[in-house]
Amino acid sequence: MKLYSLSIHHKGATKANLLKSAYDLSSFSFFQRSSVQEFMTFTSALIVERTSQGTRASVKEQEYLCHVYVRNDNLSAVVIADTEYPQRVCFTLLDKVLEEFSRQVDSIDWPSGNPETINYKALDVHLSKYQNPREADAMTKVQAELDETKIILHNTMESLLERGEKLDDLVAKSEHLGNQSKAFYKTARKQNSCCEVM
Repeated sequence: MKLYSLSIHHKGATKANLLKSAYDLSSFSFFQRSSVQEFMTFTSALIVERTSQGTRASVKEQEYLCHVYVRNDNLSAVVIADTEYPQRVCFTLLDKVLEEFSRQVDSIDWPSGNPETINYKALDVHLSKYQNPREADAMTKVQAELDETKIILHNTMESLLERGEKLDDLVAKSEHLGNQSKAFYKTARKQNSCCEVM
């Protein structure tokens, strides 16, 4: 899971104006980085231009997903990530960046601003912080912890039964269970067979 680009634009009547951008191109070779950065800048601007106001969208481009959010005031942000990166976390990042940017930079500067004139330094920080979606987003972190717990529970049951014994066989062999308990277990097992978790 990786984020490659995070950029803020102002959507004008005919074209998008780049206000600020940050890139993490460390996974590309040194000689490819400038071309990749130009392509990502071009793609981000194009997506903003083609997205209507008040809309969030995700666009697949080769093995990348470009997530865009164009607010009703035409302030826009684009994040380019790999296909494994969680979409919900991308849109959380875009919301946070646009909200923070609109508080720090006056809206009068949006239509005519450029990366050199806009004073907003937090984009690189957000890009590096959100590289790990589990740490950046509380919901993703909780979900990851739940998934790990679920895996541990499954591993525990498997280790209990790893000698090739099935729980059904153990119940049948048990001398301590009465016939009614065995019949109840078999009936309950049949009733729950439609609800098994794989």
